[in-house]
Amino acid sequence: MSDSPPSRKASRLLSLGLHTYWRFSRGMTLGVRGVVLDGENRVFLIRHTYVPGWHLPGGGVETGETALEALERELREEACIATDEPPSLFGVFFNNRISRRDHVLVYVIRRFTVLQAKQPDREIAEAGFFPLDNLPEETTSATRSRLAEILEGQPPSAHW
Repeated sequence: MSDSPPSRKASRLLSLGLHTYWRFSRGMTLGVRGVVLDGENRVFLIRHTYVPGWHLPGGGVETGETALEALERELREEACIATDEPPSLFGVFFNNRISRRDHVLVYVIRRFTVLQAKQPDREIAEAGFFPLDNLPEETTSATRSRLAEILEGQPPSAHW
């Protein structure tokens, strides 16, 4: 017995429906953050216009983009910084503060070029290098935790 056109169509619709359900119920989102450290014992931080606190620069990995491409794009957009060598992957963190599906890759960048001073725009209110022993008071707990893990040998957390 061969499939009739209506049963093939129903099968395709069922398959599409299951794929859509799987994508939104089990899919994963991925972000990147860069820990940009200079030779003067400072870290580059940004303050967004739409969320409180000082953060490491970064953002989401877009469809068709590698994590390193996303990191390079975000560093240029948010910090006006280009890496001079491949960054080191520090860790992968589950960011359940954003969603049950979000993970963040954290990279350490020690060799880079500042292309120009970052000027405020619609996304970034302020940006700059800050001494590691004198971070802005509003530096987020996640940012402080990543810095302690990277620089002080604190045990890495699985969560952002």
